[in-house]
Amino acid sequence: MPYVWDLHEVDETRVAVVGGKGAHLGGLSRIDGIHVPAGFCVTTDAFRRIMAEAPSIDDLLDQLTRLDPDDREAIRALSARIRRTVEGIAVPGDLAAAITRALARLGEETACAVRSSATAEDLPTASFAGQQDTYLNVVGPTAVLQHISRCWASLFTERAVTYRRRNGIDHRTVHMAVVVQRMVFPHAAGILFTADPVTGNRKVATVDAGFGLGEALVSGLVNPDVFTVRDGEVVAKAIAAKERAVHALPTGGTREVAIEAQRQEQPSLTDAQVVRLVQLGRRIEAHFGRPQDIEWCLADDGFQIVQSRPITTLFPIPETGDQENHVYVSVGHQQMMTDAMKPLGLSMWQLTAMMPMHEAAGRLFVDVTRRLASPASRAALLDLMGRGDPLVRDALETVLDRDGFVPSLPDTGPGGPPPRPAAAPIETDPAVVTELIERSEASIAALERDIRTKSGPELFDFLLEAFEEHKRVLSDPLNFQAIMAGMEATWWLNDQLQEWLGEKNAADTLTLSAPDNVTSEMGLALLDVADVIRPHPEVVAFLQGVEDEGFLDELAKLAGGTEARDAIETYLDRYGMRCVGEIDITRPRWRERPTTLVPVILDNVRNFEPGAAERRFEEGRLKAQKKEQDVLSRLRALPDGDRKADEAKRMIDRVRTFIGYREYPKYGIVSRYFVYKQALLAEAECLVRADVLPEREDVFYLTFQEFRDAVRSKQVDVRLIQQRKDAFRSYEALTPPRVLTSDGEALTGAYRRDDVPAGALIGLPVSAGTIEGRAHVILDMADADLEAGDILVTTYTDPSWSPLFVGITGLVTEVGGLMTHGAVIAREYGLPAVVGVEQATRRIRDGQRIRVHGTDGYVEILP
Repeated sequence: MPYVWDLHEVDETRVAVVGGKGAHLGGLSRIDGIHVPAGFCVTTDAFRRIMAEAPSIDDLLDQLTRLDPDDREAIRALSARIRRTVEGIAVPGDLAAAITRALARLGEETACAVRSSATAEDLPTASFAGQQDTYLNVVGPTAVLQHISRCWASLFTERAVTYRRRNGIDHRTVHMAVVVQRMVFPHAAGILFTADPVTGNRKVATVDAGFGLGEALVSGLVNPDVFTVRDGEVVAKAIAAKERAVHALPTGGTREVAIEAQRQEQPSLTDAQVVRLVQLGRRIEAHFGRPQDIEWCLADDGFQIVQSRPITTLFPIPETGDQENHVYVSVGHQQMMTDAMKPLGLSMWQLTAMMPMHEAAGRLFVDVTRRLASPASRAALLDLMGRGDPLVRDALETVLDRDGFVPSLPDTGPGGPPPRPAAAPIETDPAVVTELIERSEASIAALERDIRTKSGPELFDFLLEAFEEHKRVLSDPLNFQAIMAGMEATWWLNDQLQEWLGEKNAADTLTLSAPDNVTSEMGLALLDVADVIRPHPEVVAFLQGVEDEGFLDELAKLAGGTEARDAIETYLDRYGMRCVGEIDITRPRWRERPTTLVPVILDNVRNFEPGAAERRFEEGRLKAQKKEQDVLSRLRALPDGDRKADEAKRMIDRVRTFIGYREYPKYGIVSRYFVYKQALLAEAECLVRADVLPEREDVFYLTFQEFRDAVRSKQVDVRLIQQRKDAFRSYEALTPPRVLTSDGEALTGAYRRDDVPAGALIGLPVSAGTIEGRAHVILDMADADLEAGDILVTTYTDPSWSPLFVGITGLVTEVGGLMTHGAVIAREYGLPAVVGVEQATRRIRDGQRIRVHGTDGYVEILP
């Protein structure tokens, strides 16, 4: 392989040879109408040869891999040592000659730009923007060779090393090529984003521009002129005062220069030039098939493109195959699971969901366009969303405010959404809940019995039938009526008691210790497990050092260990199908990974006295009873008080009968999921034994249908699995929006409130009360280690987090709504809670003292 290739000889398929930047520049040079400065690439083979010249490099890379990723000082020192080693290696004569010959074709004394081009750079999943070095206005063969060595060494800048580790990229798998191009001396330069990098809107392009070289913008020396373009027209612009610019020196290198006062506030581009540049950008975007971040130069009234990379921070758009406008609402924000899901998890949820769902970046979305298009269904949807999560409602209203984006359809008839049947009335009778639970348990028992004899293709046929039964149970009209009865009674009580008595969120106390709440019972049951373990010091000491998932078998060897093991096993029999992110079937369940529960059990042993579960439940029941008496007494003292009290009493009875059942359907879903998963993993084991798959968990990166086909054909595309793993890793770094449009615009919504103190963090009040204490920021339940009085601050809480709720005094989450699981359980336990606090885990530091206003919906950070 030659060490030097001209740019016109390479394209996007040559990343392994010329790196991401070189491959993209080669591709750009082939696009009609796109001008790229002439140049050549020094290949990765040249880099590998240089690295082979220093035997100590292998040892240094080993050391780098072993370093603690948080030890920045050690990373900085070792990275610098590796760079010095690489820069100190003399370029072999034949390699230097090949570079010099290529340079001569440009003109030996031609000023050049020397650019790093790593193989893990400008990729769809990791841009590596700014992680390696570029040198401008390099003149002469000696200087070019020297700067090529610096580019090779820049693979090991501290920032590049840290970026690779964060993205799970092995240092040894990345190689460095170098691009050498004829230098452009521009009148203006800057960056073009073919999609709005802030909102994600794919139909809006933004141009940052300044005088001279683009280095002035990249380095932050000056603020750019910013132009916004939509539909071939500049729709907004902000012209900055540009006091400085970076220009090239005749002898090489660059310098800062002052811009004459009369030019400082002149636009660096005309509107016509901006529109022309965006047209070029659209051509580049079409070539690469995704939005691009493009570096450009304007010289002699012509644009030259010096780099183009994918914009990796944009949230992908669900694929529909049509050109119509769509509005999507995040499923993850409703289900309290905003993490990326693996393909098997996505497809299983889609197959068992009650409505069509669309995938983007490992998340699911529901298309609500038709419901928004009809006035009647729009009002119902906005009301429902507003009660659950005001941010979703605000985001939807923001879209509706844009004329013409959502079409207008009649309430019924052709094109309009079908009318939704109203929920039939339901009798306030605990026997209804008992009947529903018995129906669900019977269905799950039948599933467990019938699936035992199924394997191979027959299993997948059986599962498709089981999914229909799964949906039948969920769509049972009585099930829906019971869920809505509890929710509507909650809303009625909060609305009417605020109107009649001026009291906010009165239902929060009235629902304390409501019966038949399987999620709150799960948290209290772990207190009972702690009661069994607490009297046995040897067991407690053993659990403090547990790491192996087989620890339950070891417990029986200890004094009191048999009782401890039986208590944990009993708990797992009832709740072992649960886990964080449980709507994703690929997530490890507590039964599969019981060590997850150990920190919570130990917290309960340390922080509670025996009998805490029963006392806590009874205290909540008595508080609710006392609140009921107080409310009814105050209502009777009002005009028309007897009627108001009678209505409130009916609603209190209704909410206490049904609100606990709100948690049960999810428990039933997850119980069925665990049965499905155990059967599917058995099939995955068969594929591993047949050498079809390297590892059992590889099936998580196949859809249900692909898994089914693999079992039938005994063949799997291992490359597809690797591609899916890489994509999943990139999806994990993205934050899903509450609302997403087909233009790519990501909307998070706003509270639009002015009734909170300055500096307070605004959220949604979901459980009344005010509490002050230490914030404990926890991103992983396994890292709990709670102290008495802690306030839990986390991203989201699904039902699996409820065992932690018994040990905290308040709750703050980034995601949530009035009727989501965390809110329901916070009310059950009487915890002041505020959810939907944007970036709470970043804005609140672990250990800070905070005050949670659960009645009014804000959090204060205390001095």
